[in-house]
Amino acid sequence: MPPKRKAAFAPPPNPTPQPARPSKLAREHGITAAQEAEIREAFSIFAIHHPDYKDAKEGVLRAEDVRRCLIALSLPPAKQDVKEILETLDPLTTGLVPFIPFLSYAAICIHDRESVSGSPSASPEPISRKGKGKQKAGTAPSTTSQREINEAYALFTHNTSGPITLAHLRRVARDLREEVDDEVLRDMIREANGNVAAEGLGGVGLEEFEGVMKRAGVFG
Repeated sequence: MPPKRKAAFAPPPNPTPQPARPSKLAREHGITAAQEAEIREAFSIFAIHHPDYKDAKEGVLRAEDVRRCLIALSLPPAKQDVKEILETLDPLTTGLVPFIPFLSYAAICIHDRESVSGSPSASPEPISRKGKGKQKAGTAPSTTSQREINEAYALFTHNTSGPITLAHLRRVARDLREEVDDEVLRDMIREANGNVAAEGLGGVGLEEFEGVMKRAGVFG
């Protein structure tokens, strides 16, 4: 009996799996699908479910677990920088950090690591914002610092060109499950804009936002 012939279009054995396509969230933060999956896995190890975040399917991190989670991602922050990190991720000091703000910060750390090493696979150095942000007067901010400012700004504007408006601040407060009076939010905008009159409230542009962040010591 002659040997059986293979089907004309039989699939090759053990086809090479195609890499996962990055989600919209990953694309917005400039990370790969694998990097997003790694962040999600580390977050899930430390995440808890909290009654104030019933809609957060990923849960939330307790403030004291943020550093542990970053260490699990091989993105260890310097101990002296943890306070600044928490001020960025939990500006209303709720003691809890949702997934998206954490992912945004982790993505910034990944970009920092790759910009220093030139390779995603290189071992990261401890991340210290205080040290790297120092600049001489009159010099332009570093590329890394400017990217961090742009990404932080995008968190407030929901990835639009801005400016940050009262509605944006309301959304942030709502996402953090915080009751913040509109007048408090207006005062934040007035202060960022040099204490302008109420009738000229407007919004906070990127330049004003950068000034606020630098005065607060978040970026050098």
